[in-house]
Amino acid sequence: MNVLEQCDLDVTVLILGGGRGARLAPLTTHRSKPAVPVGGKYRLIDIPISNAINSGMERMYVLTQFNSVSLHRHIGRTYRFDAFSRGYVQILAAQQTPTMQTWFQGTADAVRQNLNIFTQLHGEHVLVLAGDHMYRMDYRQMLHDHAASGADITIAVKPCSESEIGAFGAVRVDEGGRIVEFREKPSTPRARSGMEVAPQLLAAKGVPSELPYLASMGIYIFSIDALADALDNELVDFGGDVIPSEVSRRHVQAHFFKGYWRDIGTIGAFFQAHMDLVSADPQFTFHDPAWPIYTRPRYLPGARLHGCCFDHVLLSDGSRVDDSEVKNAVVGLRGRISGSKIHNSLIMGIDSHFPPPLPGEPPPGIGEGCDIVNAIIDKNARIGRNVTIRNGRGITEQDGEAWAIRDGIVVVAKNAVIPDGTVI
Repeated sequence: MNVLEQCDLDVTVLILGGGRGARLAPLTTHRSKPAVPVGGKYRLIDIPISNAINSGMERMYVLTQFNSVSLHRHIGRTYRFDAFSRGYVQILAAQQTPTMQTWFQGTADAVRQNLNIFTQLHGEHVLVLAGDHMYRMDYRQMLHDHAASGADITIAVKPCSESEIGAFGAVRVDEGGRIVEFREKPSTPRARSGMEVAPQLLAAKGVPSELPYLASMGIYIFSIDALADALDNELVDFGGDVIPSEVSRRHVQAHFFKGYWRDIGTIGAFFQAHMDLVSADPQFTFHDPAWPIYTRPRYLPGARLHGCCFDHVLLSDGSRVDDSEVKNAVVGLRGRISGSKIHNSLIMGIDSHFPPPLPGEPPPGIGEGCDIVNAIIDKNARIGRNVTIRNGRGITEQDGEAWAIRDGIVVVAKNAVIPDGTVI
């Protein structure tokens, strides 16, 4: 029996999915962040749920608050365990109770308001996950490290560059991997001073890297008693409040993650993650039969292609592409492209229940003669003929009617109508 099989797998999984997702707007204008489509046919929430299922941890709760209707619908249609399984994925939406009359104020507050549910379960450990990361991870490895170290809390960490560490929690560890300091989003040289990690320490942990910092991945394991005690206060956020406080008074251990992981909470990171997917040899791929990412089965026919040129493309079921050139792109479910050039772009596709266009409006999909570069076209967008979308002036941030530019990427909003001849 290997070390993973020896681990106590009686773990409760909490997935935090209730934030406004403002950094991913306009993709989160009409849906919650974990419900955002990803990889052509999946949603962000499918990644942590699938990782948990593949890790043998099937008792899951998803905490939601904003724009959660489509997320609830997706989870309800997708994750149905059989009668002989202990598994379930249960939604815990923000609600008023006799003892609590407010919305979730942050990640820690969301868990605190539902703490009575988790403390009544039989599991000794609680695994806390975020809903906006792209990665493949066996949580049993982390649970083994947590148990072997005798820690109260274990945090997954990975090496990080100086330019990126300002977006994450910075972690400083001793030679045994115990976390001795945690600083949330140290964006200035002064804020991150003294948080550098020695390369030889990383090498000793099996993660050779020249990157100078360790970043928290926002993945935590708590013993149930430690979680209850850590939330016996008014602190509202795990990364900004709870974890820094607990490092000084508890045994908080680091779990060194060796694989691909990307926080896709911004438009720039979300876009780059999709460009990673269509690279020649991606570090992360959905094509892994040994560790599948699950989603709702839709029983769609295969894609139909006529007179096309493709290079580095993910093409989803039910799509139709005619007389087009598509390079470095992801085309989502039921996507429609006709007589156009699509480069370095994400086309999210079309919903099955989308109503027919009004008289004079273009049909869903991308019409003839379009030139689209460095763009995200959200679901059900209707792009007319001879439309150019390429941000030729290199604008970083701008808002338009039915579109926006974020991090230099043009995002066409869900259900948007872009008339013939438009130039963005």
